[in-house]
Amino acid sequence: MATMNRRTLLQLVAAAPMAAAFTWTGEEVVRASAQARAAAAPFTPVFFTAHEYETVKILVDLIIPRDARSGSATDAGVPEFMDFILNEQTNRQNAMHGGLAWLNLECHRRYDRDFVTCADAQRRAVLDDIAWPRRVKPEVSHGIPFFNSFRDLTASGFFTSKMGIDDLGYQGNTVVTEWTGCPDEVLKRLGLTPAGE
Repeated sequence: MATMNRRTLLQLVAAAPMAAAFTWTGEEVVRASAQARAAAAPFTPVFFTAHEYETVKILVDLIIPRDARSGSATDAGVPEFMDFILNEQTNRQNAMHGGLAWLNLECHRRYDRDFVTCADAQRRAVLDDIAWPRRVKPEVSHGIPFFNSFRDLTASGFFTSKMGIDDLGYQGNTVVTEWTGCPDEVLKRLGLTPAGE
């Protein structure tokens, strides 16, 4: 990163489309993450560098922190999910490396330290400036595509994990022995007439 100037970094961020669609079942990542945690073995990223991975772990937990309903994005295995996805999707790799480098350069510009070593308030100040596209300042506009994509990937990883599905209260994929139709109160709320009326 020391040899990368701002112009090169911005070209990397802009070069790859950040909103590329992806498909993932998650079974392999969930299994690998659970096995690693059960064995008390730390996860070793394949795509991210060690420093990038530390950044990712902090960033995903700022996006989806632990709360009264469930654990954080890191608790759900989102960093492992991201490493798996990005290792497979080569079209997203330059943009992710570039976006993480941009985040560190922006922190250095403001606070003379990288994202990992910034105080929580400093991290949040940088993220607040790129989290709301309509309120963005021109000097940080290059961070918006990165953060939008990163936030989407975080949410995808969390809400496809067991923890995220439980957090949603999703009740699908269960056996229904008898279907009695849509409940009358739901039909009324939708402006439909319940059966028999």
